[in-house]
Amino acid sequence: MEESKEKNVDEGKRVEFKLDKVCELRFEVENNEEVELELKSGMAEIFGTELIQNKKYVFYSGGKIAVFTWHGCVLELSGKTEVAYIAKETPMVMYINTHAALEQMRVKAETDNTSGPTVMVVGPGDVGKSTVCKLLVNYAVRLGRRPTFVDLDVGQGQISIPGTIGSLSVERPADVEEGNFSLQAPLIYHFGHISPSVNINLYNCLVSQLADIVQMRGETNRKAAISGVVINTCGWVKGLGYKAVIHAAQAFEVDVIIVLDQERLHNDLKRDLPKFVKIVLQPKSGGVVERSRQHRVESRDAKVKEYFYGLSTPLYPHQYDVKFSDVTILKIGAPLLPDSLLPLGMKQEDAHLKLVAVPPSNQLLHHVLAVSMALTSDDDIVRSNVMGFICINGVDMEKKVLTILAPAPRPLPRSILLLSDVQFVDTH
Repeated sequence: MEESKEKNVDEGKRVEFKLDKVCELRFEVENNEEVELELKSGMAEIFGTELIQNKKYVFYSGGKIAVFTWHGCVLELSGKTEVAYIAKETPMVMYINTHAALEQMRVKAETDNTSGPTVMVVGPGDVGKSTVCKLLVNYAVRLGRRPTFVDLDVGQGQISIPGTIGSLSVERPADVEEGNFSLQAPLIYHFGHISPSVNINLYNCLVSQLADIVQMRGETNRKAAISGVVINTCGWVKGLGYKAVIHAAQAFEVDVIIVLDQERLHNDLKRDLPKFVKIVLQPKSGGVVERSRQHRVESRDAKVKEYFYGLSTPLYPHQYDVKFSDVTILKIGAPLLPDSLLPLGMKQEDAHLKLVAVPPSNQLLHHVLAVSMALTSDDDIVRSNVMGFICINGVDMEKKVLTILAPAPRPLPRSILLLSDVQFVDTH
């Protein structure tokens, strides 16, 4: 790959980068620092969202950014970066061609009164699946489409916090600085773990439920149906993880699968899925780097913190007490028993979807709980979507109250809470 010499941008200095046609400036923000970016002339975009000339954009600690230009531009950076360089080779041309092919499918859907493309991006961890999804959604929105973005990656969470899956109708490009789509009325389901392997039956059950709701929305909203669906997936693609990919493809009735950077996965999917599903192998971007386990943990913490406190726009959550008697805390998934001890007619799979009551105790401290939309215990709590999340900041066993951190003031809108493995230590 032909690249310019790497530079470290030091604090207090402004460094100018002149980009030719079809290349990108890649930079990483140093830990505990922030970097300011300004487009001085020309046209450029970040993951499909256009930059405005002479506007200063701020990126925070650990941010990995790629500024792409089709026609050339001049950019200015200030702040401290780990690295900053201009990459002459980029897969962006391939990604825009993919977008163009998807747009042709949307145009055909308009003419034939059918549904637009449902595309799923798959591949191992750290190959840029989330970025490709963001690009495809942003490009579609810029053409006036209203695609549905589906996130099945419970490890990080683009739509909501880690431990969830969900969907979002996207009406405008992602925010340049925060990287998020506008979260107006997302549909979120509680999984409660950061890996599908912890309860694969529950994961597949929720994927099927989400697919049904997305399909129903397409039947009632013509614009959404034509615009299609873009699906992000987990990086677990072996064994049961591969079967989960197949299950998701069937549940969402995908038309196109983009496989990033793994030829074997591409060949396996071509063998196991129907011929009408287009399966395309594409390279990952040279700017994608492997994330350490510590970095993943920090990213998850940052995502939960962003939910309660915001990022560039601050939010102000509320802390208040809730009586033990006012809430019902449940966990989805019972411990597995030997087949000989199972009740007559019950299968092991049923245990994975069973609701188990969780008595309040100090073990709940710092755990994040989902507030279920279910009104009573007679509702299908497992398959119910959630309205938001709280964090347990304190447990008083004598007074029998929980001190909770919530995004909205008291009272809690629902009483059924679902326990998650995700934890957050509130340092504010």
